[in-house]
Amino acid sequence: MSMIYSNACAYAIRAMCRLAMLRPDGYVLLDELCEGSDLPRHFVAKIFQDLVRKGLLTSAKGRGGGFALSRKASKITLYDIVSVIDGVEQLDHCVVGMAQCDEKQPCPQHDEFQPIRNQLKSYLMQTTLEKMAETLKEKMRILGEPLPVLQSKSKPVSID
Repeated sequence: MSMIYSNACAYAIRAMCRLAMLRPDGYVLLDELCEGSDLPRHFVAKIFQDLVRKGLLTSAKGRGGGFALSRKASKITLYDIVSVIDGVEQLDHCVVGMAQCDEKQPCPQHDEFQPIRNQLKSYLMQTTLEKMAETLKEKMRILGEPLPVLQSKSKPVSID
């Protein structure tokens, strides 16, 4: 699915984008979130539990419950999601897998890969969920896919 992150991370990004697109300031039921997409419900449920534990999502039981963003979509970045699901250590690892590779003892690829690594990090840090949700909405419009309409009501959610 991606060379940069795991399947779980790619699903987390896609599901959170969808959540930010459908209801950026409220709760969404998992069934409604996954409906009409190829997001596997049980897998997303496990990932979302993790995201709740790590503070990126909040969950509520009962009527109007489900999952909600814990802060504004403009305040959550891809870097936040990647660091919770995969960790960001691999962004600093040597591209050819050498244990000792840094400015003092660079591997032969170090100087070439360094700007790519920096660019990747800055992309992840600057790309917000809000931006991703807008992109997703635009892509669906281009493909002629109807935007899902949520049937469920949402409890009030406090987002900072």
